[in-house]
Parts: sequence; C-alpha cells; structure tokens
Amino acid sequence: MTIERKQPKPKKCRVATCRASFVPARIGQAACSPACAMIDAPRHAPKALKALAQVGRREIKVRKEALKSRGDHLKDAEKAVRDYRRTYELSIGSGCISCGESQESILAAQGWKTGGAFDAGHFLGKGARPELRLVPTNIWLQCKSCNAGSSKFARKGETVSQGFRAGLIARIGLEAVETLEADHTPRKETVEQLKAITAEYRAKTRELKKGLAA
Repeated sequence: MTIERKQPKPKKCRVATCRASFVPARIGQAACSPACAMIDAPRHAPKALKALAQVGRREIKVRKEALKSRGDHLKDAEKAVRDYRRTYELSIGSGCISCGESQESILAAQGWKTGGAFDAGHFLGKGARPELRLVPTNIWLQCKSCNAGSSKFARKGETVSQGFRAGLIARIGLEAVETLEADHTPRKETVEQLKAITAEYRAKTRELKKGLAA
C-alpha cells in the first residue's frame, strides 16, 4: 500500500517587499527564493548570536570546572553549605547567634552593608578546626558585625566568640555544644565528595527558596 504524501500548501514570502506566493520545498521555508532568504536572514541574527553566546558560556564553564583544584572545590562546597544554613536560619526567624539581636534590629542597623546584613559563621573557626569546615551544626546565622569580629553588638560582658557559645548552648544545649567541641574526626573529602556536597546543598537551598516563595 502506497501512502501519498500531502503536497504543501502555497504560502506568501515573508519578505515584506516581495510577498510572492510560493510552494515550500522544505519544512519551515519562509522565503520564496535564495535572494529573499538573504534579505530575511538578519531577522534571525539576534537569536543566532544569543545561541552562540550561550554555547560559549557553557564551554567556558566546562573549561573552568576542569581547571579547578581541590581547594577550589572545597570553597564551592563551603559556600553551598553556608548559603543553605543562612537561608534556613533566616527562614525560621533566627537572630544572630552571637549577639542575640533579632533579624529586624539587625536589618535596621546593618541593612545598608554590601552583601546584606547576615552571614553564616563558623562556631569553631575553619583555621583552627578545618575538620569542621563543612559540618552544618558548626555553621550558624550571624550579623555582619559579629561575623567580622566586631564587639559592637556583643552580649554584655562577653566577646563575640563567648556570645556565640552562649547562643549556641541556648539553641542546642550544652551537651551538643561540648560534643561538637570534642569532634576531632579527620575529614579529607575527595574532589568527587566535595562536588557531591556542593550539588546537595545547592539543591537544598533551591528547594528551600522555592518553598518560601510558594
């Protein structure tokens, strides 16, 4: 049994100065002749340039990714964990773990600062305790001032670090804080593990933001 192909219907040339009727020789043909096609081509230039730019950006991203060191991937992973912890703590209404100021008062006093008024700070610093650099329970919401080490908003009679510990005890209890302080488990994640951590926490942050926006 032979299936007859339907003949394409005549259409008008898209070029405004032509508008001649023609039967398309291929799907998507919009100009009646090569001459008209050349006239019509510039209208596609912006889309073509945009597509080429996107391809170029992807290629650059792939090349940059290939050149990354373990240290670069460690920074990516830390940023992903910190972004998630900051977003989560803000979402549940937490104030600064160090000075105890509310989000409202922090925004009023520090909202003008570059990068916003809030950071995600380490309880046990990554310089002295690098094994806890990516541990979520070691990362909490801090105002910019406290995370920078300024005692401007410190709890009365306490340093920023002392205030951090007091605030953390109030949040998770003394036993949990002492367990964290006693944690010296060596952690030397591979590049693949760091990539997985980055992907996991970026996904968590996206899902959290999506839920907040709903």
